[in-house]
Amino acid sequence: METVSIQDARTRLSQLIARAVAGEPFIISKAGKPLVTVTRIEEPEPKTGTRRLGFLEGQFHVPDDFKTMFKEEIEDMFYGDHDDDTP
Repeated sequence: METVSIQDARTRLSQLIARAVAGEPFIISKAGKPLVTVTRIEEPEPKTGTRRLGFLEGQFHVPDDFKTMFKEEIEDMFYGDHDDDTP
């Protein structure tokens, strides 16, 4: 595993990160003493068989008039009392 100084890591950071992502970890040192190891993060395996769509099926009921529920009340809030004949 390659060891690089902090100064060298600053100047070559993009290159070093690309190598770490490709599977080549490295150590950053200061005054010859190792400080940290830089490695790529392993992505977790995607869950298979997990179904998100429809996971609440049967848990609640959507009313038939869902799209028009409270229509009159909402119109009243925006336009005032809709039964009033005055402009």
